[in-house]
Amino acid sequence: MKKVLSLLLVAAMVIGILAACGGKEAAETPAEENKQEETVGAKIEVKEEALNDVKVEGDFAGQDIRVFIFAQEHEKTVYQSLIDKFTAQTGANVTFEVTTSDEYGQKLLAYKAAEDMPDVFYVGPEAVAANVNDGYLLPLDDYVDAAVVNNLWGTVASAYRYDGKTAGNGQGSLYALPKDLSTFAFAYNKDIFDAAGVAYPDPANPYTWDEFVEVCKKLTIDKDGDGEIDQWGCANALQWALDAFIYTNGGHFLNEDYTKVVIDGQPEFVDAFQFFADLTCKYGVTPTVEQDTALGGYQRWLDGQIGFYACGTWDVGAFMDKNTFPYQWGLCGWPTGKTGVSMTRNGSVGFAVSKDSKVPEAAAKLITLFSTDLEGQRVLSGETTGASLQIPNIMDYAKGDFKAKIADGTIPYGDNVDVIFNYIEGTDKYRGLFVETNYTYNADWWSEFLSGGYEYVLKGEKTAAEYCHEVQPAMQAALDNAIELQKAAEN
Repeated sequence: MKKVLSLLLVAAMVIGILAACGGKEAAETPAEENKQEETVGAKIEVKEEALNDVKVEGDFAGQDIRVFIFAQEHEKTVYQSLIDKFTAQTGANVTFEVTTSDEYGQKLLAYKAAEDMPDVFYVGPEAVAANVNDGYLLPLDDYVDAAVVNNLWGTVASAYRYDGKTAGNGQGSLYALPKDLSTFAFAYNKDIFDAAGVAYPDPANPYTWDEFVEVCKKLTIDKDGDGEIDQWGCANALQWALDAFIYTNGGHFLNEDYTKVVIDGQPEFVDAFQFFADLTCKYGVTPTVEQDTALGGYQRWLDGQIGFYACGTWDVGAFMDKNTFPYQWGLCGWPTGKTGVSMTRNGSVGFAVSKDSKVPEAAAKLITLFSTDLEGQRVLSGETTGASLQIPNIMDYAKGDFKAKIADGTIPYGDNVDVIFNYIEGTDKYRGLFVETNYTYNADWWSEFLSGGYEYVLKGEKTAAEYCHEVQPAMQAALDNAIELQKAAEN
């Protein structure tokens, strides 16, 4: 019975990992957003010479490996090129199934219910404990060189460890290798700024909220004179952008031990949520809920209608493709609230190996190529392909050759890549952090926040304070249930 309940939770838990790489949901449905992103970077071609230095040791002739992930088209192309190299050098047969981010959870749930798990699949840090407890994940300690793991970003090296009680504290066995350590920086369209005669954002000094509003007002215009706004200062996907406003204002969803929802009556949270909503319903510098439903913010950004939009590290390859985004752009910090520190969500998703895999060594070797192999990282970060999908997992390469190759133009990138490193490493003005869903047994409490009618706040029909008061009981009930499930699993 416990396993059945756990399966029912998987789909909700997977939602949390999609923020890490490649899955952005806005006020538009996830499916619509993903359809827009599926076309992104479709023309990227990985030439054979880009993989000349990729070497894989091992004889896995005749072994069948099933890989199941979600990805955008340009990501799929690059990963397929690595798989082709792997199969040519090892003799393994790899079945590569790629789905959309919104369909991933349900398909993985179906595989679990059918007891037909792929050998390699995605798992997020917040889902490690439940998946281990339910017997789905293979410990990787015997398959991965510890010295290699120690050269990864410390955050992700710890995120996929679990000691049977607490995940993510760096203790216990390693259950996944990071696909990446990602962050959600802010991007701006230089062409829109130039046309409006507005100075570019200063990455060394992120805007205050008031400054941000004033700049967005200057970028929000009726371009064709028909009386309707058709260019906006910004577009914000609530699922991913709200965090930046909450945390920079000193707000939080949960208490310190992640057992209580504390948004009702919390000024830092309520004020930030209200400001976020006011960008739409008071200042009018974002598309309305109805306009966003008609055409999502992501597509409006690609169409050159948006001044500021979130940029995941996985988006860079697409944004540098002139067929997809024919505009000049750069990176800047999210505007700052009470703390004076620009904040955003960092995230990760990991490559896990099924505990039931009949080819664990081959599967582990493949995810090592994806995650920790230097030449593999050169391919995925864009040094050899020209299409950057991620910040390299290997710290010394990321801080050294990777940044140098951006500076000399080898790796196409938007201006101010240091903004991304600032969020990953932390400075006195920048901080990226894992959101609170990473520290709870599942993300159902967050799903309650998203499903409770927040759009009425964006429409100005309800205040943020009213919504927080109404939705907190349902969020708490979901969190209480997650805590009970965790206790049952541990026992």
